[in-house]
Order: sequence, then C-alpha cells, then structure tokens
Amino acid sequence: MVVEAQLWTLRHHFVGFPKVTDFELKKEQLRKIKDGEVLLEAVFLSVDPYMRPYSKTMMKEGDVMIGAQVAKVIQSLNPAFPVGSYVVAPCGWRTHSISDGKRLTLLLADWPKDVPLSLGVGAIGMPGLTALYGLEEVCEIKKGETLLVNAAAGAVGSLVGQIGKIKGCKVVGCAGTDDKVQYLKELGFDCAFNYKTVPSLEEALKKAAPDGYDCYFENVGGDFSTAVMPLMRQFGRIAVCGSISMYNDTTPQSGPYIHTHMIFKQLRMEGFLVHRWEHKNPEALKKLMGWVREGKLKCSEHVTDGFSNMPAAFMGMLKGDNTGKAVVKA
Repeated sequence: MVVEAQLWTLRHHFVGFPKVTDFELKKEQLRKIKDGEVLLEAVFLSVDPYMRPYSKTMMKEGDVMIGAQVAKVIQSLNPAFPVGSYVVAPCGWRTHSISDGKRLTLLLADWPKDVPLSLGVGAIGMPGLTALYGLEEVCEIKKGETLLVNAAAGAVGSLVGQIGKIKGCKVVGCAGTDDKVQYLKELGFDCAFNYKTVPSLEEALKKAAPDGYDCYFENVGGDFSTAVMPLMRQFGRIAVCGSISMYNDTTPQSGPYIHTHMIFKQLRMEGFLVHRWEHKNPEALKKLMGWVREGKLKCSEHVTDGFSNMPAAFMGMLKGDNTGKAVVKA
C-alpha cells in the first residue's frame, strides 16, 4: 500500500511575525517500511512558541517544520511499537512518517480512556514536564513561597500555576485578556491580572505580592522581566523558560540591565531546556497523569481542526489566541 504524506515546510525564514507565505504544503510518496521501522499517522500535532526561535537556529529553508505529535502506529516491523499503539513522535508537521523507533515515546500503558490523547503533547507531555522541572529542579520551590508566572494562561504557564498551588505556594499570574484572567482565577491562582489594561505593571505586581516574589517562572522576557527584578526577594530563583515578547523582533531589544538586582538580592537566574531531565520523564509523566486524574491539574485546550490549518494555528498561538495548549487535530 502506497501512503502519501502531506508536510508543511519552511518556504522562507521568518522576518518579524510569521506570514502564511512563509510556509509551503507539499506531498510525498512514502516507501515501504523496513525491519525495525514503523509507519505513523498523526492524530494530534503540537504548535508551540519554541518553534519560532528554533526555526532560525535549527532549520534551513525547505525543511519540514519542527514539532511533536501524538501519532498512531499503522504499520510495524518493530515489536516495541505494535500496530494500534500511540506514541509521541518528533516528526514535525507531517501527516505520515516512517520511524526507526529510536526517538519515539509510547504513551503511558495505562492511559485512561477518559483522558484525551492530545494531552500527550500537553499536560502529560513536554509542556507539563517543562512546568514541573522548572519549578522542582530550577526554582526548587518550597511550600509557603510566592510564585509569579507570566503568559499564565498558556500551555506551560497554566500548569506552572496549578503545580505551584499543589506545592502549597501563593501563585500570581498575568495574561493578556480579561477572559484569560477569569480562567486563571478558576484554576485557583491567588491573584491574576490583565497586564495590557493595568495602569502600571509595576504597581500591579506590587499589589499582588507586597512582600515580593520568591520564584519567578519567566515565559515573556523584555519589559516584563525588567519590572519584576526589583520585586524579587532575597535569594529568589528565576526559571527562564521562554521570552515570547522578543521572538518576532527585527531589532533586538536592549536594557535596562539587571546586574544590580541580581547582586544585592543574591538572585539565581537559570535558563533551561526540558530535555535536561529526560531520565526522570517516566516517573514525572506518571505524577502528572495522577494529578490530572485527581482533578488537581485542569487542562484547557485550543483545538484547531485540520492539518491544512497548521500555519494558522501556529500564528494564532503566537498572537495569544489560545487559552491552554494549542493543538491541531489532523
């Protein structure tokens, strides 16, 4: 059986905000699989902020857009991945892929039927692990501390806040619409505000936590980060996960600079990539699944139908159209 794959490629490197014309949809006839290989069919595809900066550093024009997907094994010559099983695969924006299995992760064997498979690229996948490791490994968060997270209604931020509450912390979050602020309050954030409508970001941050912040989970960068630094407490920890406010800049942002605050408040600021703790993933994924099953982690998804809409879903995510995780149903 000849299988035809559809794939979205990077026609042009992005200059500023991505445009529809930067992408190209192509078709590809796939060969028969060999011993040890599997044929995958995409079920849910992830669109994430990291794709924007990574496209510049890791891709050439003409490459298939990078990304993860939940896929179904539809042909197999690899006993580790039987036909009908589901995997998380780093296959990029493709409907069908051939894999030797080396970079595939089977979904948890006891995945409950009432938990959407799409969470494999969401709360029980990379975004969930990012939130968990950023708090546990980088921030080393402790019960009773005050945690700040920006982009708090997004895929990672919404989980950061909820895990902070599970850990017994006071959680402050901000987002860019009133609906998203209401969503954060429904998730149990102690304080949430719309950073676009407050008269002063600095005053809103002070009002939310008059005694300052022990931990800051950074997703935005730029001016927001500048406003937070004076409000960090002694020995505060900052987990730098992203800087989405800067991804589409054509002219790099500069200063103010943070050194004085870092020195006199004795802060620790650390960038991180989730793959650093890959050896902990099996147990961490079970922990995340447990919290989902117990109702401690609520997972909102912004689902776009149709593989043809991958670029629109990606650009919408970068504009903040999504509440929770943005995914595409193939």
